[in-house]
Amino acid sequence: MSNQLQSIFKTVPVNLSAVRIHLCSSTQFTSRVWFCGGRFEDRLEMEGNSVPLSDGCVEVVVCDPQLLDKKISAIRTAGPAKLQVIADFDATLTRYWVNGRRGTSSHGLLRQGNPEYDNKRRDLYYHYHPLEFSPTIPIEEKTKLMEEWWGKTHALLIEGGLTYDAIKQSVADSIIAFREGVAELFELLEEKDIPILIFSAGLADIIEEVLRQKLHRSFKNVKIVSNRMVFDENGHLIAFKGKTIHSLNKNEHALEMAAPLHDQLGNVDGPTYDSASVKTRTNVLLLGDHLGDLGMSDGLNYETRISVGFLNDNIENSLMNYRDAFDIVYLNDAPMSGVVKLVSQLWSSDSV
Repeated sequence: MSNQLQSIFKTVPVNLSAVRIHLCSSTQFTSRVWFCGGRFEDRLEMEGNSVPLSDGCVEVVVCDPQLLDKKISAIRTAGPAKLQVIADFDATLTRYWVNGRRGTSSHGLLRQGNPEYDNKRRDLYYHYHPLEFSPTIPIEEKTKLMEEWWGKTHALLIEGGLTYDAIKQSVADSIIAFREGVAELFELLEEKDIPILIFSAGLADIIEEVLRQKLHRSFKNVKIVSNRMVFDENGHLIAFKGKTIHSLNKNEHALEMAAPLHDQLGNVDGPTYDSASVKTRTNVLLLGDHLGDLGMSDGLNYETRISVGFLNDNIENSLMNYRDAFDIVYLNDAPMSGVVKLVSQLWSSDSV
């Protein structure tokens, strides 16, 4: 492991008893490096399988440390002016578990104030959600099913008389929280004028309300790429704007849906980022919790991309696929602290 990667992982600022890092070959895990108590312990253990975590540990899987090291160096050389961050929202920026309970998604937290329609949307979830993750359904068929699901759900929201007041109350009552370190990450990127594009198959208006209520501030560099609602003068939902974004088509082709967060939260001094300027930033840090999230950068002809995956659940069955797909994989609903440290390594001390 290079000194650069040691620097990233050995000082991850988490209040945990140990940080466990797996470096793996293409077929199996070949070594385990422990970083305990925030200090690097030069100790390797050969093993054929991942060891289950005890309580109080963060586990990180890096499949190709040499490739990751090269990507970090390339992004550092290009400088922050060429970098952008693309992030999924639910279970990526937000926590998978909240106080021992499964955290709600930005779509799932919504209560219309009309139990009949809440139940109808719940029934759609139970029908379509297993299909979304089915390994046997071809992608073309699955895409049509997702379009069908989102279309029916949006129609129910309009028909059921959703109001913006109901959105605000739903967020206030919800079990949703950001990962530890998200606000620090946003602040660090804002200081360097690096845009953050939050891609979500949920609802932009709800995501903005979650940011407003949970982070209590705006960020001039944050844009939301998600489904946008249109409300009348009385705050009633009357339509959705533009093309539907679902879990299988959220990518930079949907940038026309993006709007800066501060449009809703008041004016903020400083630059904003339109689609054209974002496309000139050809180095990408991508954050996601789903293999499909890797497609969020499909619309960008990027030069270098570092992909970070959060594998929150079903680890035994999914780890092999995640570690082969992502450059870095954080397990068990890890904090964002490691990503904050990674980002701090993506520009040299004299970068502008």
